[in-house]
Amino acid sequence: MPPVVAVVGPTASGKSDLAIDLAVRLGGEIVNVDAYQVYRGMDVGTAKTPVDERRGVPHHLIDVMDVTETASVAEFQHMARAAVADCHARGVVPVLAGGSALYVRAVLDPLDFPGTDPEVRARWDAVLETQGPEHLHALLAERDPAAAAQILPTNGRRLVRALEVVEMTGSFTATMPGHQAVYDDVVMIGLEVPRDVLDVRITTRVDRMWEAGLVDEVRSLLPAGLAGSPTASRALGYQQVLAFLAGDITEDEAREQTVTGTRKFARRQERWFRKDPRIAWLPHDAVDLGDRAERLVDWKA
Repeated sequence: MPPVVAVVGPTASGKSDLAIDLAVRLGGEIVNVDAYQVYRGMDVGTAKTPVDERRGVPHHLIDVMDVTETASVAEFQHMARAAVADCHARGVVPVLAGGSALYVRAVLDPLDFPGTDPEVRARWDAVLETQGPEHLHALLAERDPAAAAQILPTNGRRLVRALEVVEMTGSFTATMPGHQAVYDDVVMIGLEVPRDVLDVRITTRVDRMWEAGLVDEVRSLLPAGLAGSPTASRALGYQQVLAFLAGDITEDEAREQTVTGTRKFARRQERWFRKDPRIAWLPHDAVDLGDRAERLVDWKA
């Protein structure tokens, strides 16, 4: 059975390029584990690799949902594990690529999701509607600080879910398993970038997104229902541009808030991934990065 390979790390570290390089070397295919690249039309702001730059490598779970749809982590787990099983059935190495730590763990580890309680969910939804996601984040920080550290203060849907689970079970983080995969052979490769270098790379990435037409992309998605989406509208960059288009902030403020928010998110990503002892870290700028990553996998078709 081919191994399951995961390329992880903070945003703007070069995960997509390395994942594609590994897939070419191993005869593998990419399984997306980014929470927002699943959405059709959200290309510029999620830094999707253009089709003509994928080097012929098939990509799974890219452009599979409309922006108005909402996929829970449990639903994503089902779809991603089905993609991994499909790769294995054909003797192909699945290469997971993305910076959503919870999604990575949902695919790799025995993560089971508690059921829902409609009354509890409705109550927290009402608090979200009247007091906003930042208030929910503060409440979660009081009740389960470790859970709050894993969720963006603007992600209302995930905050509602976390508070629902805390109320039902006593803890959100207690539902997280140890770092033991459901697959026999897992190789996790992390890309390490010095913080000052990463900050510059993030600023450059946001600048390029603006130059590539992020504002026009968001504007084009308005008729599709982006502004009313409980999930897609919260993506970094999209949330800020939506606020600009609504007249709440200036375009310069939207760009600066995107840079600041992305840097904060990158810090959280690093903290999440550093807790996983299975990850072998490689310098993002190593001249022999592809060779070193391939040696870690050590598998031939």
